[in-house]
Amino acid sequence: VQFVESGGGSVQSGLSLRLSCSISGYKNYGYCRGWTRQPPGKEREGVATFDEDAMARYADSVKGRFTLMQDNGQKSLILQMNNLTSEDTAMYYCASLPCRTAILTLGVALSSSDFGYFGRGTQVTVSS
Repeated sequence: VQFVESGGGSVQSGLSLRLSCSISGYKNYGYCRGWTRQPPGKEREGVATFDEDAMARYADSVKGRFTLMQDNGQKSLILQMNNLTSEDTAMYYCASLPCRTAILTLGVALSSSDFGYFGRGTQVTVSS
């Protein structure tokens, strides 16, 4: 599976951005797709993921502000981000992780032993 992210940029607090991830290749059995992010100087953490029942799950810090969607017959993964704050500044990566890992790492740093597939990322910078 391969991911290509787009839609990042620099915005002021309170504004919105829409990230897109174009997906090619096959879905890995037992893996769930979503978005992770890596803030400056911090570890990568889970932001939002679909679970095995195709329900969107979110880190507490983004609940009510971010919405995860699929489009084009699951060939595109969208992250709508509203009411952005400076705490959302990070490199955002489309990801495919084992479903248990994807859910357990929402809002929590991934460890070096957490295997998954990631895109190259798109930068989001929010200024206050």
